[in-house]
Amino acid sequence: MQQVLTFALLGLGSGALIAGIALGVVLGWRGSGTINIAAGAMVMVAGYLFWAFRTGFFGVTLGTAAAMVTTMIAMGIVATVVEFVAVRPLRGSSPLSKLVASIGVLLVAQALVEWVFGTSPLNSPAVLPTSVIHLSATTVPVAQLILASVVILLALALAAAYRFSRFGLATRAASENEGVAVLYGLEPNTISLMNGILANLCAALVGVLAASITGINATTLPLLIIPALAAALFARFSSFLVATIAGLLIGVAESLLLYASTLSWFPTDHGLALPGIQQLLEFILIVLLLWWRGSSLPMRGDFVERSLPPVPIQDRLLQRASLPIGLCVLALVLLPSEFRQAVTTGLIMAILCLSFVVIMGYVGQLSVVQLALAGIAAFSLSHLGTDLGMGFPLAAILSVLVATVLGILIGVSALRIRGVTLVVVTLAASSAIDQFVFANPSWGGGQAGAPVRELSLFGLDLGPRAAFRGLGGSLPSPVFGFVALAITALLYIVVANLRRNDLGRQMLAIRSNERAAAAAGVAVASVKLQAFMISSAIAATAGVLLAYNYGTVSSSTFETSLVLTLLASVYVLGVTMPQAAVLAGFGATGAVIPLIMQKWIFPGNRVAIYMELMIGVGLLIQLRLFPEGLLVAAASKRVAKRKSKPDVRAGTGGSTSGTAPLSARARHGVGA
Repeated sequence: MQQVLTFALLGLGSGALIAGIALGVVLGWRGSGTINIAAGAMVMVAGYLFWAFRTGFFGVTLGTAAAMVTTMIAMGIVATVVEFVAVRPLRGSSPLSKLVASIGVLLVAQALVEWVFGTSPLNSPAVLPTSVIHLSATTVPVAQLILASVVILLALALAAAYRFSRFGLATRAASENEGVAVLYGLEPNTISLMNGILANLCAALVGVLAASITGINATTLPLLIIPALAAALFARFSSFLVATIAGLLIGVAESLLLYASTLSWFPTDHGLALPGIQQLLEFILIVLLLWWRGSSLPMRGDFVERSLPPVPIQDRLLQRASLPIGLCVLALVLLPSEFRQAVTTGLIMAILCLSFVVIMGYVGQLSVVQLALAGIAAFSLSHLGTDLGMGFPLAAILSVLVATVLGILIGVSALRIRGVTLVVVTLAASSAIDQFVFANPSWGGGQAGAPVRELSLFGLDLGPRAAFRGLGGSLPSPVFGFVALAITALLYIVVANLRRNDLGRQMLAIRSNERAAAAAGVAVASVKLQAFMISSAIAATAGVLLAYNYGTVSSSTFETSLVLTLLASVYVLGVTMPQAAVLAGFGATGAVIPLIMQKWIFPGNRVAIYMELMIGVGLLIQLRLFPEGLLVAAASKRVAKRKSKPDVRAGTGGSTSGTAPLSARARHGVGA
């Protein structure tokens, strides 16, 4: 019992950090109606800034108090910049656009921190006392108790301020009905800015105090948003006290799990405690909370809300695809081996990005679990081949089925929720799969990775080590590139044609207005599950091809943080168009665009950081100037230009705008 109490009290430090991030999420929701995925990143930024001011990283060494004040001021400036760059310009945009903007902020913050401070974890100078106290024969660091107390007091102060102050009442009024609040003379932009600054100040305070306890890490701190979202969900994005208590309890539960992992009854693998139990339980907790409260989560009464990006109908698919296919064939045969590999990787990642087009572009549901599902298929292929001796195509088909079934199960867990809240489930699912499955030595293969058998059919080698070596005569063989190209072209046509058929139109109806679609007779649950199935199968296909491409499967290929960059790339180009998925695939890690940048623009091993920074900045610029996506904006401009030409066939000499038949407008138009 003494050990249980000790670990429970030790969990207060991490619990306080989770609770602090949850407070930022609640403040963000109250102020701008956005699920702020970047809340954990703001704590990270504050921790690194304080470390830099205290250690003289910027050339000047400040004392503890001065460094704290300077950090708070800097975080207030950061909040103001984020408000004017990523929040205020999107005030009338869809909830999906607002959520994607917070992902852009996260990518920019993470890339800048890694660019300036590097990727290695740092130990921050202590702010809180390092002494210990004894409670019932249990030794507990004082810092843990102080940090938990500070967060509780912070929550009490926020609860009182938002209940009794004029600013709190104004925030509540704007969140409940922004239009009426404007009529009463309230200014939503100012309210949003003040809430954003307050959220960042809370993040700065918690980040600085927790830095010396938990350390600062540019990879792990942003992902603390997952347990923080669970705490915010429990509080229905509204109660500061409930979010704080839930965050503290999650931290305590994680610490008790750490203690349980040392006991003999805890499941083990190769003599080590089974990893990822914590992330798995977080996912289960989020699913239960959403299933319990999913249909009653609070919605803001926005003053103006713009529709989602348009979905152009694709025509002349073979004609449009013929030139890119021909260029890929030439590149696979003629280019040196490293570019041949990059082209093949780009094609496979394009397939993965096509899954975003289905689930996000056509259904309007923000899902980030696709890369994890690709990893499930890849590891399944490895084990089916090496453990059971299965070859192609049976092993590949079964691997895709396994990942697809898992994707459907995740979709079932989210049926009671609508719109952007799905990101909470899929983000937790991605983290759980990453830590519970991929980090498992038996499943993930450890440091060496899991081996994959060469792709062959009827004795013919179709893999990267096939006999035909292209013009240079080196590996990888272009043969596997041709296989990836054929599958990419096929799935591109399938996804583009999905927009045309009845299922695609039902997806667009749900995307536009789920309740109206249900009233019109659309089986919303069935269509959502079909969308999850199609998207999961496409992502799983990419995972199988990645496994064949590399010959081994490594967990680092499918890390949760990587999927956010892919998602942002697709959204920048136009998440409703398959062409955007193809271009985003060639910008993924290991593909052509990063290779070109590494060889001739940014030599060295930091190209991934530069790509993440450019994608994050590009996303924020795109959401402001071309909210529908670059390719969609170009397509819409071409359609508008075509409509403005005189209708020669009608003999009127006038414009066709507004007079063309519905079928013609749908063929060239902007969709639902």
